[in-house]
Amino acid sequence: MKENNTIHENELITIGENLELETVFLQNVRQSGDIGAFRDVAKQFEELMMTYSCAINEVRTKLEVLNEEFKVRRSHNPIELIKYRVKKPASIYEKLLRRGYPVSLESIEKNLHDVAGIRVICGYVQDIYMVADLLTAQNDITLLEIKDYIKNPKPNGYRSLHLVVEIPVFFSTECRKMKVEVQIRTIAMDFWATLEHQIKYKNDGDVPEGLVEELRSCSDVIADTDLRMQGLYNQVYS
Repeated sequence: MKENNTIHENELITIGENLELETVFLQNVRQSGDIGAFRDVAKQFEELMMTYSCAINEVRTKLEVLNEEFKVRRSHNPIELIKYRVKKPASIYEKLLRRGYPVSLESIEKNLHDVAGIRVICGYVQDIYMVADLLTAQNDITLLEIKDYIKNPKPNGYRSLHLVVEIPVFFSTECRKMKVEVQIRTIAMDFWATLEHQIKYKNDGDVPEGLVEELRSCSDVIADTDLRMQGLYNQVYS
């Protein structure tokens, strides 16, 4: 029996919602009317997101191994918390458009470094650099990019250490090198970043003018507190 490629709106919406692809691909599929093409792209997108999820698992495992080692062999554990996520399709789509990149699966892999993201929360500033050094020293990790927003904060006051690493992920038929962005920050830096994000979300992506300077000032206070707490720690444990 010949496959029916006529697009049905209910089926299209169901597929789009299940894979969260409606924002990215729905308009083009509606125009083409080819449900078969949509299924193919949806499947390829799902597989790509799976590879990013597996890449996160690889890097997360390395961090968790370090975490377990610190608990047993060292008096101080620098890792307080590990968070992770795969970027949402709507965010991927928006970032591709904002940066002028083609909207395609190939473009995602080539141009976006933060589809797979891990955030490591540390107690002290020196812990950030310790974790970064231990992670990037592993022989199957390739450091592609580093942005130090601790030594060079963003104008709005944002502070964090960003690494883009590449790691091999072994599947049943192939080995793929995948990019993962690792953000490492202190508890205080993470608190500030979370609040700033919430303010932006409440105001459609913008921080109200009256709060910009206050946020920057809070960031400076937090940075000073981080350094003072580091000094106290060093006095106690040196």
